[in-house]
Amino acid sequence: MAPRIRVLAALDQARTQYYHFKAIVIAGMGLFTDSYDLFCISPVMKIFGRVYYAPSGSVDGSGSGPGVTPPAVVSATVGVALLGAVAGNVVFGALGDRVGRRRVYGACLLLMVCSSVGSGLSVCRTRRCALASLCFFRFLLGVGVGGDYPLSATIMSEFANRRTRGAFIAAVFSMQGFGILVSSAVTMAVAAAFDHYTGYPAPLDTPECADLTWRIILMAGAVPAALTYYWRMSMPETARYTALVERDVVKATNDIGRVLADLDLAAVAEEEVAAAALSPPPVTPPPPPRPLYGLFSRRFVRQHGRDLFACAAAWFLLDIPYYSSTLFQSQIYRPWFPPAAKVNAFQEAFNVAKFQAVIAVASTIPGYFAAMLLIERAGRRRLQMAGFLLMAVFLFALAGPYDGYWRDHAKTAGYIVLYSLTFFSANLGPNTTTFILPAELFPARFRSTCHGLSGAAGKLGALVGSIGFLWASQQKDGAAAGHLPGIGMMYALFVLGGICLLGLALTYAFTPETMTRSLEENESSVQAQSQVGDGGSDAGNGSDGLRFHELNVLMEAATKSPVSMASSHLSMSPILPHRMSL
Repeated sequence: MAPRIRVLAALDQARTQYYHFKAIVIAGMGLFTDSYDLFCISPVMKIFGRVYYAPSGSVDGSGSGPGVTPPAVVSATVGVALLGAVAGNVVFGALGDRVGRRRVYGACLLLMVCSSVGSGLSVCRTRRCALASLCFFRFLLGVGVGGDYPLSATIMSEFANRRTRGAFIAAVFSMQGFGILVSSAVTMAVAAAFDHYTGYPAPLDTPECADLTWRIILMAGAVPAALTYYWRMSMPETARYTALVERDVVKATNDIGRVLADLDLAAVAEEEVAAAALSPPPVTPPPPPRPLYGLFSRRFVRQHGRDLFACAAAWFLLDIPYYSSTLFQSQIYRPWFPPAAKVNAFQEAFNVAKFQAVIAVASTIPGYFAAMLLIERAGRRRLQMAGFLLMAVFLFALAGPYDGYWRDHAKTAGYIVLYSLTFFSANLGPNTTTFILPAELFPARFRSTCHGLSGAAGKLGALVGSIGFLWASQQKDGAAAGHLPGIGMMYALFVLGGICLLGLALTYAFTPETMTRSLEENESSVQAQSQVGDGGSDAGNGSDGLRFHELNVLMEAATKSPVSMASSHLSMSPILPHRMSL
């Protein structure tokens, strides 16, 4: 294993500072916007149905029930955002490795802000045009949100020290919980204000201004993201990307020194000198570097293919039951509130948002905080297995007696508790760990790309869960009610529980542990395991490794004065090969 670059060793040993918490908020705004958009769409579709669809039971508008957005339309508005997220994960993840995390980070946030505003404007006021415009801007919003996943996780992992890295990345991901809470609060405030302003209209009387209500709710999601744009653009490039991918250790040292105080480079240097004094001098010169290898090359598949499969498959399996459980909320809150025919559009949206806020406070946010507390104690692998197991247990507990008991006793406390515990278990375990692990397992020049591929697999699972659950949960005689016949809610919940068990088995078999190890150590261990029978050691040319004599020159340059750094950097350029093995 090649000696470590001094600034990266100092990062791993740095104490927790103010900038770490600032980075959590800045990086977390994309996740905040993601959950805001996902959870505000349910009450928005309630209002949309009242505005653009005729009351149920009639074609001419004289029916006895309120207008309802068809399930196929709801699925389309959710599905296009998920498809956009798949594209965003792949495209922005690759760009993060190719041109740098910081350079595309601001563009990603700007896309989210503009598309959130565009979703609310939706160009026109006819139903077909409003739906087409809404789906178009929600696709763009999905691209921005999907792109933010790999960038935020990678940036936080590369800024954090190894002792608290998992907790910091989990804190970034926990911004989703606050996004749900703010989404509910904004929806309730806007709905209550319009309800009061219009004089509390009758249940079937939908004022014209209701068309403005859902637009305001969607556009409000752009405000928190826009407020962090300046700070996101002022962030420096991560030291690991600059040192390991751009191969400029001097710039990496200067950049990180501007935002993180008290980096003890001198102490790290003394440790390196002491370690070098105890080590015998090399007998033979280091071997020449091997050529760079590309993504999905044989060498990449041999060294990192197993980890990429583990991350992508676990995320795919998780999002099927996770997003299905989100859609299952309509079955949970319906018995607790008055029927839609007895409340107006604003009150119906208020009730849906109120229930979402209760679930977020009771289970979702506590799950995120529990993950933050336990991630550096229990480890990623154990927490992911425990979360999958608990999700399966609670889903089976809902599924077993569903037809015989829960269907007719939906207002019992046990029903709500079991449902809430599925969200708590997901956020305690796999929903958080699948976001963390891809940011820790891969080399710096593949890290963002591999995280994006894993996230894209997760969004495909969300698409399967959202559309598949909508069909599967229909009763076998659902065709009589205007729906395609499904397998019924009980069997759908059994399938979701089985998927969780499959995720547990996959984690046990394929997922490694990364707790308390530096990012370079994680990579070196994977590389060392793959070198058996590979014709010798990679000591001089790891994926992010540098040859011994080159690294000595770089470390000397990193500790000189700012004036001499530039000349040192220029003077060492003949030593470095035109393309160094990373």
